[in-house]
Amino acid sequence: MSPIGVEGPELVIGTESVYVALLRPEIDPTQPGVRLAAEQAGVTPEEFAGPGNIWALMLDVDGEGDGFELPGARDIEADDFAEQLQRALAAGEPFTAEAGNFLRLDARPVADAWQITASVTPPEGHDGGPQTLELGALPAAELLADLEDFRRALA
Repeated sequence: MSPIGVEGPELVIGTESVYVALLRPEIDPTQPGVRLAAEQAGVTPEEFAGPGNIWALMLDVDGEGDGFELPGARDIEADDFAEQLQRALAAGEPFTAEAGNFLRLDARPVADAWQITASVTPPEGHDGGPQTLELGALPAAELLADLEDFRRALA
């Protein structure tokens, strides 16, 4: 099966081995891989691709991934969270930023980086419970650039 390309706004915070990602995946139903997968599943490519307006939170710790959908989350809320992070990073002081009741980031400056801890709370009915992830010392310039890219993708 050919790979299925996924687009849409995404904000990944962390490293290759430990991260949280806030994303709204968009799948193009005209992709050959999507059309083949849809045929095999017995649905239309549009049904297989989904609406493209559902936000999700993904997380990974050393290859142990998890995630959940965020029904009802909207682009404006994701943008507000990103703006909140930009303001806090620019202030240069320790901060806590929250995205709804599912993600809290606690951060403190260390040299030209930020030591960030993520607290993830899945919605009711999700198999996993709350998790705390140490995301490491992340370069301030990269965080700010990623936030700008994310907000631009939402515009």
